[in-house]
Amino acid sequence: MAGEENISVRNRQSTYETAEEKEDLSKRHEADWSFPQSSNGHDDVDHSVTRKMQLLVEAEQMKPAFMQRIDSHFTEFVNGLIAKSVQLETSSPAFSAVCSEKDGGFKSKESRAPPEHGKVFVARKSVLDELFEMKDIRTIHHVFIAFFIMIILCTLIVDSIDEGRLVVKFDLLVYVFGKSSVVASTWLYMFLSTLTVPYGLFLLWAQGYHGSSHKTIRSAFFGGLLMIFQIFGLGVGPAYIAVAYNLPPASAFIVILEQVRLLMKGYSFIRENTSRILSFTPQKTNTVQVPKVSQYLYFLFAPTLIYRDAYPRNPTIRWSYVATMFAQALASLFYVHYLSEIYTYPAFRKYGGEHFNVRGLVLCILHTMLPNLLSAVILSFLLFHCWLNAFAEMLRFADRMFYKDWWNSKSYARYFRTSNVVVHDWLYYYAYRDVLWLFGKKFKAVAMLSVFTLSAIVHEYVLAVCFGYFYPVLFFFYMGFGTLFNFILSDRRKGPIWNVILWLTLGLGITMIHYLYSLEWNAHKHCPLKNPTFLDYVKPPSWTCHLKV
Repeated sequence: MAGEENISVRNRQSTYETAEEKEDLSKRHEADWSFPQSSNGHDDVDHSVTRKMQLLVEAEQMKPAFMQRIDSHFTEFVNGLIAKSVQLETSSPAFSAVCSEKDGGFKSKESRAPPEHGKVFVARKSVLDELFEMKDIRTIHHVFIAFFIMIILCTLIVDSIDEGRLVVKFDLLVYVFGKSSVVASTWLYMFLSTLTVPYGLFLLWAQGYHGSSHKTIRSAFFGGLLMIFQIFGLGVGPAYIAVAYNLPPASAFIVILEQVRLLMKGYSFIRENTSRILSFTPQKTNTVQVPKVSQYLYFLFAPTLIYRDAYPRNPTIRWSYVATMFAQALASLFYVHYLSEIYTYPAFRKYGGEHFNVRGLVLCILHTMLPNLLSAVILSFLLFHCWLNAFAEMLRFADRMFYKDWWNSKSYARYFRTSNVVVHDWLYYYAYRDVLWLFGKKFKAVAMLSVFTLSAIVHEYVLAVCFGYFYPVLFFFYMGFGTLFNFILSDRRKGPIWNVILWLTLGLGITMIHYLYSLEWNAHKHCPLKNPTFLDYVKPPSWTCHLKV
């Protein structure tokens, strides 16, 4: 009540102040406009022009105060809504059953938070789509499109005049996406097996669970079968195909990333529906509520890793939007290829063919930091905005929060949370919260390190299979600098200088990782091992390869 009285007093004061300002302003206007009428028409025109300029000056002077007053009222309005939302949430029985102050937000180790307290999907646009509705931001987007057109025109015209041919070749792009038939058949195998095996095993387990006299043995049996499929059928199988067929890097990335995506989706489906079967009471109904095949099939294609029976859907499909997203994805891919051919790969060919040394590292970083960082931003735009939005639109999937405004991050903690919301949600609900559920709220650092370790292992696994060698540079950066910066550049950093530091360290880290993996790639290609010993397998060839490429 005291807060409401304070707000009402402030509102009355602001009303009085506004009335006094209006009265004073009207008096000044009357005084200013009550000028003597002159018989000279030229003097009247000059006075009108002068008065118009004075009004413009007064309007500019009043604008900051007016905007500040609107901002203060809007802030009070939003704070009031948040306060009411918190009161409703904390007073609800469901919330009280799950959380309590004594155990730090988790009731006990014998009970988990039910699925309805997980991620909530709502209809919303992507951040960039919302920003592109603003005229100024849309103009910046148009500038990038103009840059892309200028790059194409300059490449075509300049190369045809100077060289008589195209200097920017597409041989590298064709190579990295080679063996597409193997990729397509492997993806079809992974998709069909994920569609049939997890759903079939879950259906068999669920239908006979409550009628079984050995529920634990039944659950262990079907859980073991599912684990065997996840490890060997969906885990070892695709990885073996990528290595045995020596898939090029981009083709191998497609296979392995799809493998990881389907594994995460299968886990989410089992995890979200197991509690439904366990809480089923045969006395109320004889029909076990199992998700339909169509719901599971939609989930496998939907741009999310969290299973729900239903998602918010748009009424129609905007095929023009889909075409625009795919066109921007292709343009982004060409943009990255252009930057790589013109700026990145020439430097890597010059410094990546020699053995590792500090001089080559420094020169390569200075030559390629800007194009590497720009390529990373464009690839992020391609994947998280263009690609996911295109499939979301075709599926009428309405929740487009695939990323947040990570570019405004002033801490690595916020950057990790906002740059890839799709994967972050899965890690948060199935890894981070589980560690807190096991050990309690006091072990947030342990939970965070567990998530970092899991993410680093998966990233290193993807790179090892795709490149064909184990070189744990990314794991070292992730667990070393990533964890360190996560605590040093934490959410407590508020100044704009921290955003600058984040961008500088991000560009430096991406360039160093790119350079070191390029060095190792050249060493494996041009310095093959002869009669290798165990130490040769442990020691990276780039440390001893002196061949100049």
